[in-house]
Amino acid sequence: MDTTPFSRRRLVAAGAGLAAATLLPGRVLAQAQAQAQAQTAWPSKALRFVVPFAPGGSSEIVARATAAEMARLLGQSVFVDNKPGAAGNVAMGEVARAEDQHTLILGHIGTLAVNPYIFDKLPYDPVKTFRPISLLSKVPSLYVVRPDLPVKNLKEFIALARSKPGQLNYGSAGNGSAGHLAFEYLKMAANLFVLHVPYRGTGPQLTDLMGGRLDGAAVGAPAVLQFIKTGKLRCIATGTSQRLAQLPDVPTVAEQGFPGFEMTQWYGLLAPATLPQAHADKLAQVTARAVKEPAAVKLLESEAAEAVGSTSAEFARFIELEQQRWKPVIARAKIKPD
Repeated sequence: MDTTPFSRRRLVAAGAGLAAATLLPGRVLAQAQAQAQAQTAWPSKALRFVVPFAPGGSSEIVARATAAEMARLLGQSVFVDNKPGAAGNVAMGEVARAEDQHTLILGHIGTLAVNPYIFDKLPYDPVKTFRPISLLSKVPSLYVVRPDLPVKNLKEFIALARSKPGQLNYGSAGNGSAGHLAFEYLKMAANLFVLHVPYRGTGPQLTDLMGGRLDGAAVGAPAVLQFIKTGKLRCIATGTSQRLAQLPDVPTVAEQGFPGFEMTQWYGLLAPATLPQAHADKLAQVTARAVKEPAAVKLLESEAAEAVGSTSAEFARFIELEQQRWKPVIARAKIKPD
């Protein structure tokens, strides 16, 4: 009996099965790769970049300079959302609980290195509930006074304050803010008695300072350079180790009798700890690059701010060192929340 047709049919079927078996692993691999790519296609929508302070201060300037370049590099919108309250605790607590994987926050000397030591209870843990992404910028603190105060430099301010103990005041963006720390640091160094007036943000504070309702303040350079240059405020000292190029005629605190004195603010990007590591790594690379892009550097330098752009590990270590630095200062100044 002729079995050729049957044999051929079996041979064709076997060949088809072998081909299918050969193609199946390739298809499975392709599907797996597509799924993995979909999972890592982040961000998939606009990123919300929360600033835990009122508009008008150094924090907003740093955030907006960074956000613009992040958006360009990520191909996704990054919008800045100011959310002040409770020395930054309101925003920090909200972002710590965010689970949309598209909410970030601007970390700051106050919220990360000060609040843990002045509040008995926080709605967040600065170490456990956030992922440090990158240190964005360091901002010089400038000591300024209203233009009609009869002093031209720090030495004259100190003499006036000592002649009128408790009669001069200074404003800050709130208890535990960088401006509060900076002025308390100066008060300790110079043994001064100057009253503290806390505000809810830098903007309101500057309004009262220029309006003559405050005598002085320590403010980040980006927020006040324009007012110094137009004569609406007088800078009596910088908190930097060297004079600023933007204010070459203004001596540092150290130059005016306090060697070793230095005070700068700093800002960095944080994400909730629930953000997947892969997304955090991508964000860290993009952010470090964004803050060093020419447009961002130019904007920050024009405001006397330094672009940094660190790695996640470097930022984590920096936060740890700052906490060690400010804990004894806070204890000595007895800084308490509003």
